[in-house]
Order: sequence, then structure tokens, then C-alpha cells
Amino acid sequence: MTNQLDYYAGQVRAGKMTRRDFMGKAAALGVSAVAASALFTSAARAADPVKGGTLRIGSVGGESTNSLDPAVAASQVPYHNLNQFAETLVDVTKDGDIDPRLAESVESTADAKTWMFKIRKGVQFHNGKDLTPEDVLATMQRHSNEASQSGALGIMKGIEEMKVDGDNFVVTLTTPNADLPYLMADYHLMIQPNGGMDDPAAGIGTGCYMLEANEPGVRHLWKKNPNYWDSSRGHVDEVEIIVINDPTARMAALQSGQAHIVNRVDPKVAGLLGRAPGVKVVNVSGPGHYVFIMHCDTAPFDNNDLRMALKYAINRQEMVDKILRGYGTVGNDFPINKAYPLFDDSIPQREYDAAKAAEYYKKSGHDGSPIILRTADGAFPGAVEAAQLFQESAKAAGIPLEIKREPNDGYWSEVWNKQPFCASYWGGRPVQD
Repeated sequence: MTNQLDYYAGQVRAGKMTRRDFMGKAAALGVSAVAASALFTSAARAADPVKGGTLRIGSVGGESTNSLDPAVAASQVPYHNLNQFAETLVDVTKDGDIDPRLAESVESTADAKTWMFKIRKGVQFHNGKDLTPEDVLATMQRHSNEASQSGALGIMKGIEEMKVDGDNFVVTLTTPNADLPYLMADYHLMIQPNGGMDDPAAGIGTGCYMLEANEPGVRHLWKKNPNYWDSSRGHVDEVEIIVINDPTARMAALQSGQAHIVNRVDPKVAGLLGRAPGVKVVNVSGPGHYVFIMHCDTAPFDNNDLRMALKYAINRQEMVDKILRGYGTVGNDFPINKAYPLFDDSIPQREYDAAKAAEYYKKSGHDGSPIILRTADGAFPGAVEAAQLFQESAKAAGIPLEIKREPNDGYWSEVWNKQPFCASYWGGRPVQD
């Protein structure tokens, strides 16, 4: 009964259940009218945002090399920063629906090949310039240029033509795609004045907050935008994002009050942390996953037999049990999980098999030299310990893994996407494609 009642209270907090419906459902669970009324009032109050003050976020994933250029955002602190100062054409709600933002409406031709995004009027950038469809076009053109190094370049390659037509930004695709609005919600595609062509790292957008202090790898301070167009957002006066890559220090910051929110709670301490006064641990399922990535175009990982050996040499269930402490599920060597509607659960699960791993390793013809796996505490919670478990399970198959622990600062700029075998995470995307 408690779980069901908590669910109903959550619906009230989300504004999805009326008092009448809540009282009826609570009564059906045997809750007295007095108790149900008190619970409803408490939940309803929790739904009202608290105005003013400073919200401090302690986050892993910040480095001294971080930029405010949306094109190159690749870890969590840059992602948090983008969401303070800039916005995309549309967003995706937690229920998977399209939420119009800088585009107030989206329409397409019947074949889903041409899409029209009507750009919202009355929106200003932080520099006082009015948002126009031309700013949107310039933004998309910049992300289409390989020189921008944009993480959204793959999305842009599916576009045949872009143009402005009155109040509309019009996109024609090379092939029809009914999911294009979801792709436009990609966090790299933040709309900037003149597309960011002048200074993409200036931190100027249309978002709730304006840049006050920018100390990469240390802290970022954002002050409320007095001219923000959406009164339903931006309730606090300031948002301070504090870079705390060390997991122990991050948890201590939460308990001491230095931070109000922290991310990447280490599963080993989640239970203990949740029992601390005033602390709530939130576990949310989604498309994200932790991974050891191999560059398939770089030796020795360009050898499929070696890759198969490593895939059979990893004990996924052991990592879920010992590293995630049950706060996760077993992956299967591809990025689509049950959070996606088109997940195919008929694909056989690849299990740990030392004998098969040894067979593939022998077939690969590898010379027996150490295979270097790079990791860091900041890659994901328990990444170093997970790499060590991988080393042990691979050893049973005769595969020589060497673990190199890298510093957190510089990991995402100097290791990830540069070294051929390393620990990483992926936050997922709104849709499968």
C-alpha cells in the first residue's frame, strides 16, 4: 500500500492528479480521510517551486579545459552549463513527449521529409538581440560544418537543405524521418545569436540564467535572466555549479550543505547517504549506460576476434552486483536498452564465458603484450573497481589486461575519444536513431 500511495503523491507533485482523484484512490487503499487530506496537502505544497536563493550543484565531469561552446560539450558540467544559458528548438519531457521551446510549433509534410519549425517571437538573447529564424539557421549551419567539431554533426548530415521562410526554420531531409523533432532536442544544438559564429564560447543564449563567473574545472555561477520569456522556469536567483570530481568529496559536500544537489552517487554509499537527515537519493532509469569503449579502427581492436574475446571476458552480472549494488541492469554490447520503445528483447544476452574468450583470443593471434585499459574515478561511479574486475575475469581467459588509472582532470579531453580503450559513459539520446 505504501508504494502505491507514494506513487499517487508523486502524481500530485507532478500536477497530474486532482485532490478528488487522490482522495478516492487513497480511500480505496484504506487510508482515512484525515490522513489522506494531510498527505495531499503536503504533496501539493511540495509541487510549488521555492522562489529566490542560490541553488548549488556539486557535479562530477568538469575540467580546466571545458568550454561553453555547445558544439563540443561532452561531459556533465558542460551539459549543466548549457542548460542554464541556452535552449534548443524543442525539448523532450520525462514522458517522452515533444515540448516546444524556441520553436512554438512543429509541422511536417505528409512524408515526414520536410519540417517547419515556427520560431517563437518575443524572445531575447542575453545581449539584448531578438531571436530570429536566421539565428536558428546560422546555428544549424555551424553545427553542419566539420570544423565546429560538433557532437551533433551526425544529425546534421541527414539534412539536405535548410532555409528561412518567414517565421519558420525549414528543414528538408535526405530521407524521411518522423523522429526529427526529437533529434533537434540534442543538447549540442543550443540556439545562439548569429549561430555562435562570432564567439561560440561566450555563454550567450536565451536561457533562464546569464553568465556571472566562469572558472572551468572549479565553478560556474549563473544569475537569473530578468528578461526570460518563460515564467514557469528559473525560480532561484542564482545557480552555482561546483566541480567536485572526487566521489567522497562530492558526498561530503551534500551532507555538509556545501551543495544542495550532487550527481553520480556512488552505489556503495547510496543506502547510507539516503539515511542522512535531509538527504534524498533519487534512482532514475533511462537510456544511459556505462561502457568500456574500443576504437575498432585502431590496433589491436581492429581485430574482431580480439574484440569478441574481450566481450566474452567481461562479467557483467558481477559488475552490476559489486559495482552498481543492484542500481542497474546488465548490458549487451549495444546502446539500446529497455528505456527505448524499440528495444529488442529477443537478442540473446552475451554472458561471461572464459572458455569462449580464450578461444577467440587465441584465434585473434594477439602477441600477448598487455592490452591497456584506461580508467578514472570520474568516468563513472566505480569505474576503477569495474576495470579491476574486468582485469581479473579476463585473466581467467588468459587475456592480459593492464589497467591505467588516469587523473580526472583532462580525462574527457585527453583520454576519451583519443585513447583506443577506456572507461566511459553515455547519457543516451531521445530516440533510437
